[in-house]
Amino acid sequence: MFVDPATARLTAVQENRTYFFCSRACLTAFTAPAAGVARLRNRLAVAWPLAIVTVVLTYAWHPSEWPWVALAAAAVVQGYCAGPFYSGALDGLRSRAGNMDLLIAAGTSAAFLYSAATLLLPGRLPAHYYFDASTLIVALILTGNYLEHLTRHRAGGALRLLRERLPSTAVVLRDDAETSVPIEGLHPGDHVRVRPGERVPADGVVLRGTSTLDESLLTGESAPVDKRPGSPVLQGTVNGSGLLDIQVSRVGPDGTLEQLAGLLEESELSKVPLQRTADRIGAIFVPAVLVLGAVAAAAWGVATRFDDPALVVLVFVAVVITACPCAFGLAAPAALLVGTRRAAEEGIWFKDRDAIDHGARVDLVLTDKTGTLTEGQSELTDVWTPPSGDSVRAVRLAAAVEAGSEHPLAQAVLRYARAHGLSPAPAAGIRAVAGEGISGQVDGHSVSVERIPGELGPEWSQPLVALRHAGRTVSVIVRDGRPVGLLGFSTPVASHAATGVAALAADGIRVVMLTGDSPEAADAVARAIGISEVHARLGPADKLEFLARLRREGHVVAFVGDGLNDAPVLAGADVGIAVGSATDVAREAGGIILAGTGFASVAVALRLCRQTVRRVRQNFGWAIGYNAILLPIAAGALIPFLGAGVYSVLPVFGAAAMGLSSTAVLANSLSLRWTRLDVSSPVRAGPRPLPS
Repeated sequence: MFVDPATARLTAVQENRTYFFCSRACLTAFTAPAAGVARLRNRLAVAWPLAIVTVVLTYAWHPSEWPWVALAAAAVVQGYCAGPFYSGALDGLRSRAGNMDLLIAAGTSAAFLYSAATLLLPGRLPAHYYFDASTLIVALILTGNYLEHLTRHRAGGALRLLRERLPSTAVVLRDDAETSVPIEGLHPGDHVRVRPGERVPADGVVLRGTSTLDESLLTGESAPVDKRPGSPVLQGTVNGSGLLDIQVSRVGPDGTLEQLAGLLEESELSKVPLQRTADRIGAIFVPAVLVLGAVAAAAWGVATRFDDPALVVLVFVAVVITACPCAFGLAAPAALLVGTRRAAEEGIWFKDRDAIDHGARVDLVLTDKTGTLTEGQSELTDVWTPPSGDSVRAVRLAAAVEAGSEHPLAQAVLRYARAHGLSPAPAAGIRAVAGEGISGQVDGHSVSVERIPGELGPEWSQPLVALRHAGRTVSVIVRDGRPVGLLGFSTPVASHAATGVAALAADGIRVVMLTGDSPEAADAVARAIGISEVHARLGPADKLEFLARLRREGHVVAFVGDGLNDAPVLAGADVGIAVGSATDVAREAGGIILAGTGFASVAVALRLCRQTVRRVRQNFGWAIGYNAILLPIAAGALIPFLGAGVYSVLPVFGAAAMGLSSTAVLANSLSLRWTRLDVSSPVRAGPRPLPS
């Protein structure tokens, strides 16, 4: 059975109740942008001319038949233009949940029906007509809904760009011949050719060629990224001046682009705790407003001995129309919507529903080293074996088992082997132990590459110390329980790591490095980027224990990592932040995903969390203040001072004030788009790796 996506999404939004107070017209415009905005425009095109005609007839020109013309105009507005409000009100009644539509329908219907009864039953009621109020209220609220839609549409540019800029076809290499196929027909393992200036049609790995890719659409980073054989590439990025042959790794919904777009859609429906507070308020707000309107109207009826039934009607209409549940309903979703779209433009993606709220309260950041504070492309620079050893054989053994790992150091070993023409022997029984290394069977021998070398013999101490003092990350190759070689890796410090650390420090957030590497290698990186607290030789369990201790001390902790061994800590932190080169497991565990690899994005992400939650709180403050001031006025607080005559125009002013209240919330939320989040500061250059 085919289900219309807009209908399904509208149902999901209503069930989620994130947009609890928003009108059905606004919801429809949000969930089906093209059709929704067209319907809103059509209703506005009818509502405003008829409302203007009604106002002119009421206040400026009084032909004898003017009430009947006003009745006809108001009936069209009430029956056609206000249709979505009645549908939404019925939805609310069926679900026993009050909403904005119920207030609009009740208020405009009361004004219209009283006026119609006055005209159709002459002499039964005082001759007061409020067709101008009912038509203007509908026109004003529809205009507010239209403006809300335009705000969302403008904020939705990132998602549209993500999907609209994809190529429709890809050039696939089959039997050395080029074949053009739709990108929907790509499969993992296909070899795709990407010419200069073209967009990459699917996630993959470079097989042949060198070039630079513009990844700004996904990562927010404008600098081109160098790509060579073995480098990962992402769908939608733009090839530079080189010809690239790529092996496709992920397609369709599994691709990075669709996953990130899905995260963006999900984050729009996510709820921070403040939004859940709004839902609780909403459960009683709408019924309370209806009761307040009825009680205030009855009270003034009793006070005037019901000599002025028009006043009774107008007080009720003024209360229900002036009340602005829409401001409550938009307070959190509007800020979240703009915040998540702004984040997408910066290459930041929120996956966990509470990530924004928790991120706003982070006071301490724990970070891994390799691939997070250092560039993902580690290089194998040193291979040491005892005089009786064979360095070529040692590298072949290491490459054999590392072929089963996606760790940055494993990839460095494989690149080194390829560059030196070494073909790894086949390995069996591959077993990776997070944070410790990898092992397997090679040519009948038990072989392992250990990330944290244990106790070695005396002849190994001098080269081991030398490598560590040179700032190298060291692994040991073990065959049948005996060490046969040392591998020294040089990983350049990430270009923006120092900037990110300095920005976090400026925001009052402490940064601590946790790594399984040696203290010497960790200290070298820490000195280069300005981290003063380092804890080295930690496995995943040690990192979790360290994290738990900090949380017991009352800290709200974020952990930044990219590897398989980081997944448990990413999941255990208040906020897990997975960087762009992260493995799939790390991405699953992280609550925030940074499409770029720059550590500076961590500071940007946390700043955006704080700014978004700040906007939510400001919006709630405005919504509460607005209702606290204007509802008593609508209930009749000004009658003793200004007389009952003021209530002939108060419903219209109430509708305008309600629209301004929602507009103020939207404008405050939209200001997130222009809030400065940059973390620019001088980047301190780290020490260059020593030659081997």
